[in-house]
Amino acid sequence: MNIADQVYWFRHSAPYINAHRGRTMVLLLGGEVLEHPNLTHIIHDIALLNSLGVRLVIVFGARPQIDQRLRDAGVEPQFHHGMRVTNEQALVCVQEAVGRLRHMLEARLSMGLINSPMHGAHIQVVSGNWVSARPIGVVNGVDLCHTGVVRKVDEAAISRQLQMNNIVLQSCIGYSPTGEAFNLSCEDVASSLAIALKADKLIVFSEQPGVLDETGRLCRELTVEQTLQRLEQLTDDNARRSLAAICRACQNGVKRAHIVSYQEDGALLQELFTRDGTGSMVTDQNYEQMRPATIDDVGGILELIRPLEEAGILVRRSRELLEREIGYFIVDERDGTIVGCAALYPFPEERMAELACVAVKSDYRSKGRGDTLLAYIEKQARNQGVEQLFVLTTQTAHWFVERGFQPASVEALPASRKQLYNWQRNSKVFLKNL
Repeated sequence: MNIADQVYWFRHSAPYINAHRGRTMVLLLGGEVLEHPNLTHIIHDIALLNSLGVRLVIVFGARPQIDQRLRDAGVEPQFHHGMRVTNEQALVCVQEAVGRLRHMLEARLSMGLINSPMHGAHIQVVSGNWVSARPIGVVNGVDLCHTGVVRKVDEAAISRQLQMNNIVLQSCIGYSPTGEAFNLSCEDVASSLAIALKADKLIVFSEQPGVLDETGRLCRELTVEQTLQRLEQLTDDNARRSLAAICRACQNGVKRAHIVSYQEDGALLQELFTRDGTGSMVTDQNYEQMRPATIDDVGGILELIRPLEEAGILVRRSRELLEREIGYFIVDERDGTIVGCAALYPFPEERMAELACVAVKSDYRSKGRGDTLLAYIEKQARNQGVEQLFVLTTQTAHWFVERGFQPASVEALPASRKQLYNWQRNSKVFLKNL
């Protein structure tokens, strides 16, 4: 990469850097990740995220290491319905394997960023007994002994550590109030922590670059429903556990989950700091609530935009005009109520489109609905071959600038749109390259 490419990448990653600062992310590193040569690069990327103000919780697994430790002790690993049978002897091996991995990760994270100005930078890594567990018990006549599930997460204690910019390192071992230790599924731990912390993202490192469809093509974006359908078709146990954890997290308040390859250098950074990413993103039901408007939505849209029209923020639209142009509108519906809307007017010859009539109900403006609406519109525009999105605004310029729009002149508008420009209203023009 030459200097110009580096500058271009940095400029275009800046909005994502700002957006992720102060956000909580739970990263799941399975035992396979910890044995892969690319682990060094992953550790460097984690250290970089920490330096950028991202609040990080790292959950690590140890399945292959536990299997190896058992074999070294002359004990054959035992499983029942895909779950490990953790008797007293196996529990000792679990604790030894997990303990070694924890010390290894702490040592790696303590190195900072090698061959960079941050080499030797102090990164505080903390662990604790923040996950309480209970035994699974007897399943179909087989006692799983010390194999357990997450019972409770001490989110307050973890949050205090995150507020101090410490990286929280959580193993797959949980403890009961009676002082017993239990071997937990790392996917159970990761999804439970993400839910309890109300994490912004759950990121799972996988052997594959993400979720693949039946033809082997990477699925960039999926809803929970689509992910559940894909889950039913999988036969690989690791992939099934990962997708199940992701769906559980997204169904319980985690807005986004990502699957990235642990074999590809820089996959985590590309997923977080570039528009298209490199893996698969699974969302909650927000996108499913975004849909093309119909004639039945006219009343709800009018009710939503009327206060903004009266304040002079939006251009006044009559019911007749809205009915004629309803095919250009997208609505965000919650429980049968229109809580957001936007219109996309294409100009195919110039490969441009106008974003207009962006409105979000006041109760939802602090909950990221505007950003979700904009993301949906941008996706629709790209699917239509649009290369530039433009907006005309009088009072909301900063909101658009903060989301990547750049000031432009009226001359930058498509010719047919320029002829309709209202010089009396004197709206400012902003452009965004897609």
